[in-house]
This record gives sequence, C-alpha cells and structure tokens, in this order.
Amino acid sequence: MRIAASNRVSNRAQRISLIAALGLGILSVTGCSYVNPQTTKVPYSASDGVRTDLGGLELRNLIIVSSGVDKPGRVLGAVFNTSNQDATLRITGSGGSQTEVMVKANERYYLTKDANAAILNSVNAIPGAMETVKLSESGGTGSKTNEVKVPVLDGTLQEYRQYVPSPSAVATSSASASK
Repeated sequence: MRIAASNRVSNRAQRISLIAALGLGILSVTGCSYVNPQTTKVPYSASDGVRTDLGGLELRNLIIVSSGVDKPGRVLGAVFNTSNQDATLRITGSGGSQTEVMVKANERYYLTKDANAAILNSVNAIPGAMETVKLSESGGTGSKTNEVKVPVLDGTLQEYRQYVPSPSAVATSSASASK
C-alpha cells in the first residue's frame, strides 16, 4: 500500500509540474505585448496621405497630385473645422505657391470635389517624393502655423489620375466650404 501511495504523489507532482510548465510556456509566447507598446493606440495615416492638426482644423489624408517638378499640383484630403468659428487654411508649397481653403464652423471640407480644388501653381518634389508645405490657420481658434511633409503622387494610380491638374491650372485657387 505504501508503494501505491508514493506513486500517486509522484504522478500528482508530475502533473502539477507539467501544468506549470505549460502555463509558463503560454505566458512566454503571449507576454510580448506586455512590454511592447500597443500600436493600435498610436494614431497613424492608414492611407497614401498624411494627417496633422492645426488649431481647430484637423487635416486628414493630405497628398499632392502633380505630373512633375515645376508643374501644378492639386492638394487632396479632408479638412474638419472643430471650432465654433469659420477658419481659413492657407497651404504654401516649397516654391512659395499657395492656395486657400475656407471652412465653415463645425463643418467638413473635402478637397476631392471639383468645386473645392486647391491647386498649387508649382510643386518642387518629383512624384514619389515628399513636398514640405506650410499650413497656416486663421480664424477658428486663432492663428496657427505648421510645416508638414506631404507625399506627391502622379496619375500612375488610377484613383488619382482625374486629379492631376493641367499645366494651365489657376495659380491660386480659393473656394468656400460645402458638404
């Protein structure tokens, strides 16, 4: 009888050891996210464009579509005015060309509509590169300025082909917000 009891204790200890080893193994495989930052908590642009905030303006998916260096470029993206006052967004390219966008209080403004064309008369970066643009907000929450690098794309991708401005594009474009 004594032998049977010691076998039970031995089997029980082996089972507990096996369960503990499995538990540690599972924790070591899944524990990576405990020490690494959670990437789902970091805001990022999940598109071709970039995002930035400027005072009461939230700019999303900003890109420039152009056929090449020293050619006109159309700025695409969305602008959200989160303030209770109308605001004007001025976009100035590397070469000094600029365009303005007026966004009404608590409204959104999509630069993909033909009536909302924001065109820079000259782009200094080749398609595939980044153009540094100066963004300025006036009105809204005051006066803010920020520089951001915006990707320049051409008409190679079909979804941007219709937005490539012609060489005779207006040097400075301006429009007011509409949904």
